[in-house]
Amino acid sequence: MGAMTAIIPAADLAALTAPGTSPPERPVLLDVRWRLGGPPGHPEYLTGHLPGAVYVDLDRELAGPPGEAGRHPLPDPEVFGAAMRRAGVSLGRPVVVYDAGDGWAAARAWWLLRWAGHGDVRVLDGGLAAWTGPLTTGEPAPAEGDFVPAPGGLPVLDADGAAALARRGVLLDARAGERYRGEVEPIDPVAGHIPGARSAPTTDNVGPDGLLRSPAELNDRFAALGVTPQAEVGVYCGSGVSAAHQVWALDVAGVTAALYPGSWSEWTARPGRPVARGPEPG
Repeated sequence: MGAMTAIIPAADLAALTAPGTSPPERPVLLDVRWRLGGPPGHPEYLTGHLPGAVYVDLDRELAGPPGEAGRHPLPDPEVFGAAMRRAGVSLGRPVVVYDAGDGWAAARAWWLLRWAGHGDVRVLDGGLAAWTGPLTTGEPAPAEGDFVPAPGGLPVLDADGAAALARRGVLLDARAGERYRGEVEPIDPVAGHIPGARSAPTTDNVGPDGLLRSPAELNDRFAALGVTPQAEVGVYCGSGVSAAHQVWALDVAGVTAALYPGSWSEWTARPGRPVARGPEPG
């Protein structure tokens, strides 16, 4: 993948979904609207969504049950596969995912599909907020897909792997700067960051217009954080959602990065793991 193959502008998607296009050119559309702490995105989906898009629930279908593995651990591949087939996803047909606009949930769906072996997945740049085409209501007619996950398509880190990568490569913390520094922690039991990690808030991947920054801008951003073509790169956040956006942005910039799905919520679930605080990696 890489370069611009992980992202699609709204105008390009409008052309692909115009009346008269048909599979395999016409992509499967997944609506992944979600906000941390709710409310659920399904009611919003029912009031208006891209024609033909199927709603996918992040908490139930793009994550396993919360626990010691974090607040949004990877879903069971069989559960994820069933959800994707229900949504019409097939291995030989492109997929476009979108959310309300910030791209976090859509990037989580992009990452999972890529990790599970689907090679043609793109995120709608700017999400629903950037879409100027028609919307429709209600649920589309079901279209069963044939996608069977084959995990391993993208690299993954566990807690020990993230700790080691922070020392030998570049581990990016995608949370807000104040959470990285340990000044506040609104969700998890301990404030701070993984020792050696560098602060790289996901929000900085997006420009004032709500669209992902250009590959050149992203390259400059990540280079300033120590990301080089030779560097081994990993990303974590609170629970593996906004970090997926960072992995996606790195992919658009031509860099393959590993995701730590458990992220800070798993790191702090086991007492005794080291914690750094303040603006420096530690």
